[in-house]
Amino acid sequence: MSHEDIATHTSLHHEVIIAGFGGQGVLKMGQTLAEAAMMEGRDVVWTPAYGPEMRGGPAFCTVIISSRPIGSPVVAQADSAIVMDRLSLQKYQGSVRSGGRIVLNSSLVDPELVRRDIARCAVRANHLAEDIGDARIANMVLLGAFLRMTGLVQPATIIQALRQALPERRQHLIPLNERALACGADAAEMLLPTAV
Repeated sequence: MSHEDIATHTSLHHEVIIAGFGGQGVLKMGQTLAEAAMMEGRDVVWTPAYGPEMRGGPAFCTVIISSRPIGSPVVAQADSAIVMDRLSLQKYQGSVRSGGRIVLNSSLVDPELVRRDIARCAVRANHLAEDIGDARIANMVLLGAFLRMTGLVQPATIIQALRQALPERRQHLIPLNERALACGADAAEMLLPTAV
């Protein structure tokens, strides 16, 4: 579904799982997506998982984006997932509905491990981030691919959300994030999701 379709769709309701390990920017990705969706006039719930998350430990959040009031913050069956590592795929792909979508980091995850009833978009996010110049932006590469797949928000709105969230001393990172989003979108365009 394109962004234009979503913009005119009167009953949008999309539930997303984002998972990886600490240090990959999982929670920041979810927060930025949620803030951008709010900027575009959607109702949003962002639920980060706090507790044992630390660099190297599991990190997880959910985002619900809707054109109507959201009755429950709990994601029981997600419409899509962004998965950054193999353990997260094993743990969370069962929570994605049949016919849903997964964007995964194929630098760390074998796409063949994805269930056959889910559309998948495998992006070598770590490799692409390193090519751009900073391995830490693999999360933005995956977010760019996810936005290309779903059209949930405009990439320009993601950048606007980052401009508002980043302190002045980190504003110089905005162009890098823009390149990462575009790179992820290009990768998703070339590696069209495989529906099986």
